Amino acid sequence: MQLIYVIVLTALNQADFHSYFNVIEVYMVRQRKSGVLLHPSSLPGAGGIGSFGEEARRFVDFLHKSGQSLWQILPLGPTAYGNSPYSCYSAFAGNPLLVNLEAVQDDGDLLPQEARTVLSSERIDFQAVEEYKLGRLRDAAARFFAEAPQKRKEEFWQFCDGTFWLHDFALFMALKEEFKGVSWKDWPDALANREPAALSFWSEKLGTAIGEQKYQQWQFARQWKKLKSYANVLGISVVGDLPIFVAYDSADVWANPHLFHLDEKGVPIVVAGVPPDYFSKTGQLWGNPLYNWEKMAHEGYGWWIARLRNDLCLYDMVRIDHFRGFEAFWEVPMWEKTAVNGRWVKGPGEGLFHALRNGLGNLPIIAEDLGIITPEVEALREQFGFPGMKILQFAFGSGPENPYLPHNHVRSCVVYTGTHDNDTTAGWFESLKAKEQKNVLAYFDRDGDDIVWQMVKCALASVADYAIIPMQDLLELPSSGRMNVPGVAGGNWSWRCSADAFSGRLAAKLARATELYGRLPD
Repeated sequence: MQLIYVIVLTALNQADFHSYFNVIEVYMVRQRKSGVLLHPSSLPGAGGIGSFGEEARRFVDFLHKSGQSLWQILPLGPTAYGNSPYSCYSAFAGNPLLVNLEAVQDDGDLLPQEARTVLSSERIDFQAVEEYKLGRLRDAAARFFAEAPQKRKEEFWQFCDGTFWLHDFALFMALKEEFKGVSWKDWPDALANREPAALSFWSEKLGTAIGEQKYQQWQFARQWKKLKSYANVLGISVVGDLPIFVAYDSADVWANPHLFHLDEKGVPIVVAGVPPDYFSKTGQLWGNPLYNWEKMAHEGYGWWIARLRNDLCLYDMVRIDHFRGFEAFWEVPMWEKTAVNGRWVKGPGEGLFHALRNGLGNLPIIAEDLGIITPEVEALREQFGFPGMKILQFAFGSGPENPYLPHNHVRSCVVYTGTHDNDTTAGWFESLKAKEQKNVLAYFDRDGDDIVWQMVKCALASVADYAIIPMQDLLELPSSGRMNVPGVAGGNWSWRCSADAFSGRLAAKLARATELYGRLPD
């Protein structure tokens, strides 16, 4: 939504030559918007993984030409085991694998032969990409520190001085490498417990590695800022993603153990999950450490204010994953093997969001409110005016009262054909039983041809303020284009667009539909 100031010019005294301006009212005007869900790692290009380089700008141009005003992405953090952007080594840092090496070469920190890659342009081979790209970034850091002009070094040090989380993260990553990747709780006790003398000693000993980590984050921040600015100039807002929980083996927990439910040895006492439901008889045991909300409240929720402030520097809007966990979360004892023996525990509720609003002002948040949601969760979302989510793939099979059916949508929501956790729409429809397919086709009054674009147009036609379509659905891809299969350990997060994905023909097709349903930018 946009704020529109309505100004009326009133002549208070016709004999007076002065004009008087009275702002009589401020209207909140809803502007229908639409966009595309595509994580930067899925962009095409020769570097083995998508990056913030030329292909990213080509995609932004595609969004502009197709009349879109939103680009939704997944979390940009440095991914840990499993390569999931929802399990990162930091809630603040960026993923250096997304740094574009050609831009680093343009900075003078890499030679042309060092920036040139020969990795696969199809699915991401994370191990190969990590070995190659991080190696080149180490080379770039060495050249930067040895040869860069003073002006560039001053810019780097200003970034370091102004980024409060940077040293803890850089030291954490350097220590991870030093101790062969083991969890921080298995480091020497003095380090695990963050004793000042140990931190000082290792900060000096690992100075080169720490500098490399800081250089990577500087390059990430510079490149992302330029790309986001390019999108914003073209009228495109970036929608980021904030997972509610953080990984245990992360700089966040290591640097702030008092903010989590840990025992005296630093081991979680309770962990996150969801209870048994229709989809799983044993629930889901996520294993993330749970926040000590009492201590966070005592500190004025400072860590959360800092986290969201950091995200709002990266993005224009933020989708919060598992929003219901702020009202109540499923707490499971650490020693349990499944999520069955957990319990619901009240979350921070409105206290957190009052603190966030007082600290940050307007909160451009989208609340992921999927699944079984209680009236209390809905009340919390509505109290702060956060739009929820509607997924069209969830709409069919349970009768006309299903809240995800388009005729039940409300304006304050975001409608998707599917998300990163869903099958592609083509794959989803193909997997339905014949009776279920018949129900879908009956709703659209169609015979089955072009079902993917029927769903796309249905999302665009919804009364929802925002409509976001995964790139895979615009391309009408089968299940092989799926980004993630929850509960499956391998093969996720590796999908990439083909080089010809952002065609003028597709942009024109999407622009026509966007105009038809009143979502073109003003």
